[in-house]
Amino acid sequence: MSLISIFLIGLGLAMDSFAVSLTVGMNTRKKDKWKMALKASIFFGVFQGVMPFLGWAIGISFADYIEKIDHWIAFILLVLIGGKMIFEAIKEDDTTEKVDKGYSNKRFLILAIATSIDALAVGISFAFLKVNILSAISIIAIITFIICMIGVYVGKVLCKIFGSKAEIIGGVILIIIGIKILIEHSFM
Repeated sequence: MSLISIFLIGLGLAMDSFAVSLTVGMNTRKKDKWKMALKASIFFGVFQGVMPFLGWAIGISFADYIEKIDHWIAFILLVLIGGKMIFEAIKEDDTTEKVDKGYSNKRFLILAIATSIDALAVGISFAFLKVNILSAISIIAIITFIICMIGVYVGKVLCKIFGSKAEIIGGVILIIIGIKILIEHSFM
């Protein structure tokens, strides 16, 4: 497999992480923007790199099992987190000052797993194609890191446009990503 192909796969895998990074940017205080951008980029970049390696290591042994449930795991995690974001945003009283809850390591971990499950399946295909796994996962992780860093900053700009509705929009985006993953898997 060529480096261009791996680069394009990396871009494709990073798109869900980019969308989540937008929501991080929309829901982060200005003073925490750099910290959250770095945190999101590290979590998503590492998981987008580790999951193909795990898939590659698993190889064909468990391919059928993983492909049967990966979309459901991602869907459930994204809908739960997105729904929680929407619920919390609606629940807040407009007269009270909004407290920035930030993104905990636990939340980032769940989001990183949910957005990188498809990378596990890609790793399985890498085993069949005899891809240089270290080069592939390095490229994928770096691309995801950069794209997520950009995503948080773009999300911060969007927050200025959407204001207090940013958390609701972020939750809706996560739910849409979950539904997209479920639909894409149904038509494969």
